[in-house]
Amino acid sequence: MATKIFTEEQSIISDYLAHLRNIDFQKDRHRMRRYVRSIAINMGYEISKSLQFEWRKVDTPMGTADCQIVADEIVIGSIMRAGLPMHEGLLEVFEHADSAFIGAYRKHHKDGTFEVENEYLSSVSLEGKVLIIADVMLATGSSMKISLKNLTDEYGTPAQLHIATIIAAKDGYDYIQRHFPEAHYWIGAIDEELTAKNYIVPGLGDAGDICYGAKE
Repeated sequence: MATKIFTEEQSIISDYLAHLRNIDFQKDRHRMRRYVRSIAINMGYEISKSLQFEWRKVDTPMGTADCQIVADEIVIGSIMRAGLPMHEGLLEVFEHADSAFIGAYRKHHKDGTFEVENEYLSSVSLEGKVLIIADVMLATGSSMKISLKNLTDEYGTPAQLHIATIIAAKDGYDYIQRHFPEAHYWIGAIDEELTAKNYIVPGLGDAGDICYGAKE
């Protein structure tokens, strides 16, 4: 297990994240989606360094070159809605990857509590493959835990698990790490605070609503 927190060092991801947090920038949904996608592309590049490669001979117009090719079978999973721009960005990097989609949402109760509903799953077999699962926010970790449990129960156990998120709450990160200690974590930034309603502070608000419009 390894964890990389991108804002602990200087990179373009810190600049992108500063824009995503900005309440005025958030008025432009198209740019929000584009910046989320750009962060995912940069994360995908870093994730690629941890994969297995194999040497192959490639014919060029001038001869033959020895080249390294990704040997792992990769599946990119995203938790809808907010994870969709990250999914697109990761597919830009791993263009031959298969896909998994998870429909998960918080069902709130009048007493202020909530439970995570996971009503939709779609995936190829995960057995022995590399699963990269993406969501913009990791707040309590409940959605990620339930999504991963249901995916692996239904589609098999991946050989390698990567969890990519742009902002994680410290409590949510600690919680999911306890349940999936074997995973590799790729996190834009960790924020310390969760509100009573389990929203990340300072966070960036509801990523799904900001990228795709408010829910009824």
